[in-house]
Amino acid sequence: MKRYLFLVLKGIAMGIANVIPGVSGGTVALITGIYEELINSLKSFDKKALKYILSFKINKFINYTNLYFIIAVFGGSVGVLFIIADPLDFVLEEYPLYIWSLFFGLIAASIFSVGKRIKKWNISSITCITLGMIIAIIVMNISPNSEPNYNLFYIFICGIISISGMMLPGLSGSYLLMILGNYKLILVTAVQGLFHDFKYFTILSVFCAGSLFGLLSFSHLLSWLLKKYRDQTLAILTGFIAGSLAIIWPWKSEIKIDDKIIPKEYENYIPKEINIENFIALIMIISGILIVYLIERNSTEKK
Repeated sequence: MKRYLFLVLKGIAMGIANVIPGVSGGTVALITGIYEELINSLKSFDKKALKYILSFKINKFINYTNLYFIIAVFGGSVGVLFIIADPLDFVLEEYPLYIWSLFFGLIAASIFSVGKRIKKWNISSITCITLGMIIAIIVMNISPNSEPNYNLFYIFICGIISISGMMLPGLSGSYLLMILGNYKLILVTAVQGLFHDFKYFTILSVFCAGSLFGLLSFSHLLSWLLKKYRDQTLAILTGFIAGSLAIIWPWKSEIKIDDKIIPKEYENYIPKEINIENFIALIMIISGILIVYLIERNSTEKK
């Protein structure tokens, strides 16, 4: 029971990360040590799993798919969205520097955390890290579309693309939604209006269907890559994480979209003075680094 409680908490952390543009839930999964189990569990939803369901072999289906693990992680990840939608919107608007600082510390520390899992450092792994950084920087610098698109097929595609980004550490699914123009519609407006307007229920249902399709499809590819090219895959993921630091950098010029402080077109800068605001931001960065350190230490002790 204790294991599943911690899995729910890790899922909650992934859900919070996925909502914040520029931050990836996949990074949190890697930091907390559940990434590969998550990918392999999702991959197990295949023809064999369907065969168990159709023949009513429920226990075999549960064991084969690692179902309780999936329920715990995604229960926390999805459930937290309905709890934090309004508070997170408020915090991002009122205290963006502190939120970005905390996640900058988390992401910066996770580069070392993920990179040290690469067993062989050679030209191949270094090339993959560089490639990952370049891809992340290019994606994160595409100008977002500010116009929402209510077309249900387009929303289905948004689900596929965003969940793929959420599964890749360093690539933010929520930022990809911003690029597609549907971040506010899906992760803010639709969540807030879910129980008030059937239109938003339909939007979220279609989005979730696309996410589920992308989740099951993309997990097979990731599982295969981790099995056949583990070091190179981890190197690319490390590059993704390193490249994402540019957009998570806390000190940036303020750009507003619909009166919400969300990074769109901005300019990073280095603070020239140590005032109380910047001091707190530094504390938040250090806190993020310490969180990763404590998670790593706890994982090592358990092993």
